Amino acid sequence: MVSKKVGYLTTFAILLHEIPHEVGDFAILLRAGFDRWSAACMQLSTALVGVLGACFALCAQSPKGTENATAWILPFTSGGFLYIAMVNVVPDLLEESSLWQSLLHVLLIFCGMAVMAVLSAIVD
Repeated sequence: MVSKKVGYLTTFAILLHEIPHEVGDFAILLRAGFDRWSAACMQLSTALVGVLGACFALCAQSPKGTENATAWILPFTSGGFLYIAMVNVVPDLLEESSLWQSLLHVLLIFCGMAVMAVLSAIVD
């Protein structure tokens, strides 16, 4: 809706996030007592709902209303990701007792930012 560049970068970032996230969810379902088949079916069903939501959003958009939609969708989504980071990641960093581990976490955060900056320069 914004540009091909933003679309490619967002897709890449989501893939990098979702693959380990889905593996972790699968492990949680196994630990909760699901067998492998049931856990895989649950993961597939949640993924399909996400794809259906994306398809609905793409079908519902109109060329005329794209500017209005992106004016609130991008800040809302960015804010959601920042909230998740502040609630889930930062407290874990603050509880870390090892200075080396804290520095490693911060270094990896900057590496992620550098990867997105490089991709932003390369794409389009």
